[in-house]
Amino acid sequence: MEIEYFVKPNEWAKHFEYWKDEMLEWMESVGLDMNKVHPVEIGDGDRAHYSARTIDFEFEYPFGQKELYGLAYRGDFDLSKHQDGSGQKLQYVDQSEEGSEVFVPHVIEPSFGLDRTVLALLVSSYKEDNLGEETRSYLALDPKIAPYKIAVSPLLKNKEELVEKSKNLFGKLKSEFGNVVFDDNGNIGKRYRRQDEIGTPFCVVVDFESLEDESVTVRFRDTGEQDRIKISELISYFKEKLT
Repeated sequence: MEIEYFVKPNEWAKHFEYWKDEMLEWMESVGLDMNKVHPVEIGDGDRAHYSARTIDFEFEYPFGQKELYGLAYRGDFDLSKHQDGSGQKLQYVDQSEEGSEVFVPHVIEPSFGLDRTVLALLVSSYKEDNLGEETRSYLALDPKIAPYKIAVSPLLKNKEELVEKSKNLFGKLKSEFGNVVFDDNGNIGKRYRRQDEIGTPFCVVVDFESLEDESVTVRFRDTGEQDRIKISELISYFKEKLT
């Protein structure tokens, strides 16, 4: 995935720094392990002939440090090679109160490897710990990129009153947050492990107490800790947790 960002020739350096900062900020925001990210300046002998500056952002994968993204200043190499339908150069007229300026735009090119990003996110998010008596593996994905934000379950799938209440709650949460899943397959411990493995941040369980006090258990993926939350407060609760 690439962006061709057009700039004034004499302003390329500040735009290059802008995109460098934006790319690093974006990597951190989606959950990459920034200790594994290394910006590498490409030297004169290794850059493309048209580039005055190039940075490769490399990531420490299990198989070694490899390129993840790139950022290149391409000069006017792209547009100076083309003409419009009348044979004129592809120039830009910048009009202002001081007058007009005509120039061939220069290009800053940020490029992103999509498959490499997914792999880097998996590497960054994969965790193992001892929860209870077993070794647990889970994906500590940032909630904004987790495939599911919340999993809703009845404590027992053969108790009609629990299932009905769970499905009603599932519908409300799904209409509000979208990426919500209903899971009643296996016992509650297996459901927790399954949701941990795919990176679901929160599990909501409807139990017999829920029928009496209108509250549910909310379990946190990363710690296994649990809170008891009133059903009437769940939407505001998750709005705060998922932002």
